[in-house]
Amino acid sequence: MSLAAPPTQSVNGAAFALGIVAARYNPVLVDALLDQVRAGLAAAGVKAGKITVLRVPGSHEVPWAAQALAAPGRFDCVIALGVLVAGDTNHHEMVGQSVSQALQQVALATRIPVINGVIVAGTAAQARARCTGRRARGPEFARAALAMAALKRRLFP
Repeated sequence: MSLAAPPTQSVNGAAFALGIVAARYNPVLVDALLDQVRAGLAAAGVKAGKITVLRVPGSHEVPWAAQALAAPGRFDCVIALGVLVAGDTNHHEMVGQSVSQALQQVALATRIPVINGVIVAGTAAQARARCTGRRARGPEFARAALAMAALKRRLFP
């Protein structure tokens, strides 16, 4: 992930309905991302009742649930959350690539923006930094979701 994030846009999220899919694997890290995303959405005016959260076993299951949320068109944006940390093999990279491609397919097929908040890290320390530390990405995922929800509303009223 780049360290050069775009300037923050102020988006009023009061009218938006958002879906969030969060993996249960690596719960401390994923729950931190989920809390940050919820806080970011709430700060922008998204009502708690307009946020639907689905929990799935792991990151590999996230795209299926994201599609289940996006397909009916009830949501302005779907946010996908998970954490994959390197082990003794490159399994985390294979799952990360598969999940990323599948999430993009969901967005294109449904015309509902999908924010890829699945962190793929080489070490546990990198994962912690991106989920609970100084590089925590949850607020960025919330801002991206709000920006894309606003764009979707503008393009497809």
